[in-house]
Amino acid sequence: MFTDMVDFAGLTQRDEARALRVLDEHNRLLRPIFGRFGGREVKTVGDAFLVEFASALDAVQCAVAIQDTLANRTLGDGGSGPLRLRIGIHVGDVVETGDDVLGDAVNIASRIQPLADPGGICLTQQVYDQVQNKVDRTFLRLPPANLKHIRTPVVVYKLGPPGRTAPVAADGADGHHLAVLPLSNISPDPNDEYFADGLTEELISVLSQVRSLSVIARSSVAPYKVAPKSIAQVGAELGVDTVLEGSVRKAGQRIRISLQLVDVATQRPIWASSYNRELDDVFQVQSDIAERTAEALRLRLAGDAEATAARRLTPNLAAYEHYLRGLAVMARIDESRKVDEGVRYFEEATRLDPTFAEAYAAWGNLYVMAAGDARPMSEVVPRARQLVERALALDPECADAHATLGNILFQADNDWAAAEAEFRRAIALNPSDVVGRRFYGLMLLSLGRWDDGREVLRQTIRLDPAGHQRMTLAMLEVYAGNYDDGLALTRAELAANPSDHRHPTVLGMFLLAAGRAEEARSVADGPGTVRTETERFDVALLNALLGRTTVARAIVGEYERGEPKEEYLSPTDMAILTAALGEVDRPLDLLERAYREGDRTLWLYFRGLWFDRIRLHPRFVALLRQYHLPTDVRPNANFHWPAPDDARSAETFPSRGSPGSPSRPRRRHRPE
Repeated sequence: MFTDMVDFAGLTQRDEARALRVLDEHNRLLRPIFGRFGGREVKTVGDAFLVEFASALDAVQCAVAIQDTLANRTLGDGGSGPLRLRIGIHVGDVVETGDDVLGDAVNIASRIQPLADPGGICLTQQVYDQVQNKVDRTFLRLPPANLKHIRTPVVVYKLGPPGRTAPVAADGADGHHLAVLPLSNISPDPNDEYFADGLTEELISVLSQVRSLSVIARSSVAPYKVAPKSIAQVGAELGVDTVLEGSVRKAGQRIRISLQLVDVATQRPIWASSYNRELDDVFQVQSDIAERTAEALRLRLAGDAEATAARRLTPNLAAYEHYLRGLAVMARIDESRKVDEGVRYFEEATRLDPTFAEAYAAWGNLYVMAAGDARPMSEVVPRARQLVERALALDPECADAHATLGNILFQADNDWAAAEAEFRRAIALNPSDVVGRRFYGLMLLSLGRWDDGREVLRQTIRLDPAGHQRMTLAMLEVYAGNYDDGLALTRAELAANPSDHRHPTVLGMFLLAAGRAEEARSVADGPGTVRTETERFDVALLNALLGRTTVARAIVGEYERGEPKEEYLSPTDMAILTAALGEVDRPLDLLERAYREGDRTLWLYFRGLWFDRIRLHPRFVALLRQYHLPTDVRPNANFHWPAPDDARSAETFPSRGSPGSPSRPRRRHRPE
């Protein structure tokens, strides 16, 4: 068992003498409880305990007793806050070295502990297996966690309140969880790779119509195309109980599709089949796969999904191939030139078949992906609106079109009620829809509907465990004032994805919001390579908030001189940077200009620290009213603006390397 006190570092910074009194009280309370359950205190590390037990049940019962004892106890000396711990428990072999113990068991217990809620307990699958029927508590299964220096993902459960002991899915959904692995392309022509990729995405869409079957999003299964893993590893990493895998061979107008549905627990096929068909039978193949999967799992297709799965997307096979090529481009879109490539494919698909609703929806979706990131919103949103309206006129039940329309209403029109209705409609039509859930969650975050947003984002994480929705959930917790939870989520994501250059700067900004400026400064000073213009912007922004303004001023100067950039920066981006530099009039001018020009992205950024100096300015409040955004947000009392002093705090920016992922929250319509 590994225990850790919540926010002890922050308490130490605020009042070191009181922190020491609290630590002493903490130690005096816990040690007798360890003894009651036969726990051996191995060592104390600051405010943390490492304790060894003879059985998993003893450890869990001890953890429950600790949290129950502390539930209503405040900090020492009549302090104002509860004394809260996080506890992690794992079962495994250890190596004794003197009075200490070492090994993966210790590492895992310490690294699942931050995943627990304040006042909560996390335990691994090994512990759950031994205590599930012996502890009167609920168990909430989380998506598998990638832990630092642990080779395979770890299945983790949160211990809930008293009640039934069956595990509950993280999103509360019943039924099966399925991953469709990228189909292998074994065609004679390697250029037919697009067909395998597009067919994988189509199968995900069709299988999403099976009632009580949660289908993992494309973005979470895509990595297995280049780094295949065993069924057991896939099941553990994605939290699924069934996997669909196979290959596709395309030769002229003939296709051969070989598939098997595999049970993760036994790693045995539930069913396997090969289809040798003409290309124009591909839609019937998809329908048959959905029906066989539903039958094998004793599920049924939802509502009118039988007809949806069986219908032909288009009778024009050339149009369908261009549509699949467009989907393949969208799956890998990371730069402006890819937008034009995708547009060409969807444009040709709809020229060949003007009634192809899904192609119009995907084309509009592509433009929304680019809006504000790769292209100005004013340039692409009007065209996206036309395309999605055309798609819905052709097929009012097109889930992707409803999700895209919701995103347009949300981001461009700031019509929150109409957007919410579209997102709900998209999710009802496709229960495994990640796109609608992801942006619905972002919208709820923007409006300050914390509980609703938290639930939607957790559902999104369940469907897309490899996506970046945990960072969005962390942002929600920070904006809601739950700094410990937000920081814990961010650190866990950083540990799981150490190569993602976005997370350290986000962590730094969250630390500033929590009033932990010195820790934020350490993050800003940490090693790393700035690989893209977006990363350069983000690191400059964090440093500007720390009073180190050299690079931020350089970026503003480049923007004003119109120097060409590899990545699009909007007026809102410049408003953020100039506000972080302590200016007032220029950021307000830029924000008003952005609104006039249709660059409606303030909804994502208005709660950020960078706007605290102008937050109560009448012009800023007027802008929020135009957006129909909450106007009751106040400057963060934890954050204190530093005096700019470039000589005291020189910034260092390593040379740029190969392209990496963006580090600010992005507005893309498909999951990143």
